[in-house]
Amino acid sequence: MSSTNHSVRDSSWISWFLGLHGNEFLCRVPPDYLEDKFNFTGLESLVVNFSHALDLLLDPEYDNQGWDNGVDTTDAEQLYGLIHARYILTPRGVEDMCLKYERGDFGSCPRVYCKGQKTLPVGLSDQFSQKHVKVYCPRCHDVFHPRTRFALLDGAMFGTSFPHMFFMQLPNLRPQPPQEKYVARLYGFQLHQKALMPSESPEREPRNSGSSLSKSTFGNLSSSMASCAPSLHPIKF
Repeated sequence: MSSTNHSVRDSSWISWFLGLHGNEFLCRVPPDYLEDKFNFTGLESLVVNFSHALDLLLDPEYDNQGWDNGVDTTDAEQLYGLIHARYILTPRGVEDMCLKYERGDFGSCPRVYCKGQKTLPVGLSDQFSQKHVKVYCPRCHDVFHPRTRFALLDGAMFGTSFPHMFFMQLPNLRPQPPQEKYVARLYGFQLHQKALMPSESPEREPRNSGSSLSKSTFGNLSSSMASCAPSLHPIKF
């Protein structure tokens, strides 16, 4: 069953982190997944203080007053985000995220003809600190900015593959593409595709085009006059 059912009195670092404003897109990675060192393969080199960060993730009694004591949890946040991206690709992770998807926690597509289709979070990069999270619409297959409160989450916490793995495991949830499409009209007449394209800017004439034109004109005129003038020969007496 879903691992999101946890004690209300849970005082772990993960509970504190998930409770922060703006982190509602994230689901809870279960302890048994975090305790399996195989799941962290390759992440040791991506997080500076890996051991300290892992200790925070596994700490069942986290003191959230640590901010006042100068405790930096940046590495723990990055490590949790990276392991979260791996967990949500597993069947258990997809199940946890499905509960949030069906509740509409990730918002809906802003396109009119998608008719409020629910979205899923997606990253535009698998590397941390590259791109913020976006939301993917499975109906129009496009990505959009999420609501402001979630806009600062790192996209690597979800990765570039999550929505597609989600629907590969739950194909029955895949929606049909929109049947309608917006058609641009003017006084009831459909606009030609060329009318919707940006106009080509006219090429600017060179600054000295006038002077060069004058020179060439006068030069041609002089040569023409020279060719028309009678040739003069010396007079012999």
